[in-house]
Amino acid sequence: MFKRKLLKDVNRDMNETSPAKCPQCGNLMADMGLDFKAPASKDIKSWQHVKSLYSVGITFHSCGCTGPGYIPADRERLIAFLREKMLAFQQQLAFWRARVAPGDKAARDREISKSWEYLAKIPRVRRSKKEAVSNEEAKKYWLERIYEVEQKLSLVEGQ
Repeated sequence: MFKRKLLKDVNRDMNETSPAKCPQCGNLMADMGLDFKAPASKDIKSWQHVKSLYSVGITFHSCGCTGPGYIPADRERLIAFLREKMLAFQQQLAFWRARVAPGDKAARDREISKSWEYLAKIPRVRRSKKEAVSNEEAKKYWLERIYEVEQKLSLVEGQ
C-alpha cells in the first residue's frame, strides 16, 4: 500500500492553513478571484476603487466560462449599480405587499403564468413546489436584501 499525496492546487476542498501575504509589504491580501487584474501599484485611485468593490462583496470570481459578471468601473458607477439594485428590490417588495395569495391550484397556475418573474426571484430554499410562496416570507426576504444594499451603499458613500 502506498499513500496518495494530496496537492493543494488539485484538491480544492482543502482549507488554506496560512493567510496569503503581499510579497511587497507583507500585509494580508484579499481573495479577489482569478479574473482580477491588479492595477499598477502607484494607481491609488484604482486601488481605492478595488477596496470599495471588496467592501461590498464584489469580486472577480467565476467558473471561467462567462467571467465574473458586471463590475462597476469606478465609485460613481458602483453607487449607481447599488441604487439600481435597491430599486429592483423595492419593486419586488411592492409586488409582495400588494399580492393576494392564490386560494386554489387554478389561481396558483394563473399567478405563475402572470407573475413568474416575481415568483422565480425567491430562492428555491425559501419556496416549495407544492405550496405558494408566503407573502410574509417573501416580504422578509426582500427587506433583508434591501437592508444589505443600504449597508453597502452607506459603506461606499462614506468612503
